[in-house]
Amino acid sequence: MKITFIGGGNMATALIGGMKKQGFSAAGIQVVEPFIDARELITESFGVRSVAAVDAAALNCDVLVLAVKPQQMKAAVAPLAGKLTHQVVLSIAAGLRVADMAAWLGYGKIVRAMPNTPALIGAGITGLFADPSVDAEERRQAEKILQAVGVSVWVDDEAQMDVVTAISGSGPAYVFYFIEAIESVARTLGLDAESARQLTVQTFLGAAQLAAKSSERIATLRERVTSKGGTTEAALQAFAAQGVAAAIAQGVMAANARGRELGETLGRQGAGKSNS
Repeated sequence: MKITFIGGGNMATALIGGMKKQGFSAAGIQVVEPFIDARELITESFGVRSVAAVDAAALNCDVLVLAVKPQQMKAAVAPLAGKLTHQVVLSIAAGLRVADMAAWLGYGKIVRAMPNTPALIGAGITGLFADPSVDAEERRQAEKILQAVGVSVWVDDEAQMDVVTAISGSGPAYVFYFIEAIESVARTLGLDAESARQLTVQTFLGAAQLAAKSSERIATLRERVTSKGGTTEAALQAFAAQGVAAAIAQGVMAANARGRELGETLGRQGAGKSNS
């Protein structure tokens, strides 16, 4: 499988690094990146071909990965318009809809992906949606690329990609928000900064790993920590009194709504701000 990346930023380099660890050949990977410093770093780090603009060699690929910011996408794909014949286009730009990208490219064989930042350490999760013109083998090719940095989940309705963005795309920020809050109160209660960070981060890490490895409901795992009349119950009762669960739900719903808005804006204008 030959792969060309349009854009050589953090997510592209994370994917390339993950693929190389999984045995992908550097000879089968190319990067189109306008900034010379980034090109030199990519070539030096991974031994792949990097060029400033799309050329015939770059188009000689099976999968074309669009790894530029959403607000830059329309301009970035302009040189590709009318030149694609068989390639699977894999977009990792948040918010951009398949129909809009197809209109810009004049080509519809597109897979839309929403990875998240833990992909940078090989622990990501990606939501994927494919245009009906993408066959099973082509879906497998797209999935193989994203699985180099974590796991993947397919959705059948493109509207669900806004939900994916709200849950897993934005989700790391929610976790960091909770870590910040607990770490802060740990310091307030007298722990030094290093101990507060270590205790908080490792607790989140361990709890997440336990949840991932357990077949039991998350509620059951929570209940096992919550002794009647104990410290955990006191904390959870305080959370309930403050409406923490409802606030979390409202936040995720707001992210979902904003994702729909951004998709509409980016599709109409080919520009704008997008924040996952």
